[in-house]
Amino acid sequence: MIQIKHLSKVYDGAAGAAHALDDVSITIADGDIFGIIGMSGAGKSTLVRCINLLEQPTSGEIVVDGQNIVGLKGAALRAYRRRMAMIFQGFGLLSQKTVLQNVCFPFLAANGKVTDENRSHALELLDLVGMAEKAASYPAQLSGGQQQRVAIARALACDPEYILCDEATSALDPASTNTVLKILRDINRDTGVTIAVITHSMDVVEKICKNVAVLEHGRLVEQGSVAEVFSDPKTHAAKVLLGRVDWDA
Repeated sequence: MIQIKHLSKVYDGAAGAAHALDDVSITIADGDIFGIIGMSGAGKSTLVRCINLLEQPTSGEIVVDGQNIVGLKGAALRAYRRRMAMIFQGFGLLSQKTVLQNVCFPFLAANGKVTDENRSHALELLDLVGMAEKAASYPAQLSGGQQQRVAIARALACDPEYILCDEATSALDPASTNTVLKILRDINRDTGVTIAVITHSMDVVEKICKNVAVLEHGRLVEQGSVAEVFSDPKTHAAKVLLGRVDWDA
């Protein structure tokens, strides 16, 4: 379980303090597919970067399975990040490495070497996402959807307990988006891995998520089950995202 408690992130700049996150509290249950949604600048990416500690929060707690992980350093931080895989909008594949080498990279980063067992496991993961036949290809030879499927296989390499998807489908066409979302849904169903989906697309949330939180200007303004929020949005931000306002008014 991920419990985000009164989380704030403040950036100091020439124009003064900017509150990227302001007193955000969210609970993501084990096994959930949880959507975090908002318009550009809502604080979504800052939140996910705090969850995996690429950013240190200014205040508040992030409690993962009973442990407040804010402030982790060194070996403890590396161990935590192995539990928390990331899938990015830009895929993040290494262009000079083959598909198989990309999926094996987490083993190399963690242990300094890649074993035959690691390669076998990587091939199984590529088969899981329908990319085994592309194992010897390079990222430039793949479509965007294929690259994202490879990125999913790489994210699964170290058997994470959590997967954070930061706008993972925003650069994809509708068909590729559906393929990626089905893969994530099936992985959640078959393994029980908890998935947080950061997106600005209500369509993505509707297709894959069970629960959702809505951010606006760094604040949590609405949360609940997808069915509840979609059927009866309470806030202006949720109504805008759902297209329930008269944009021509």
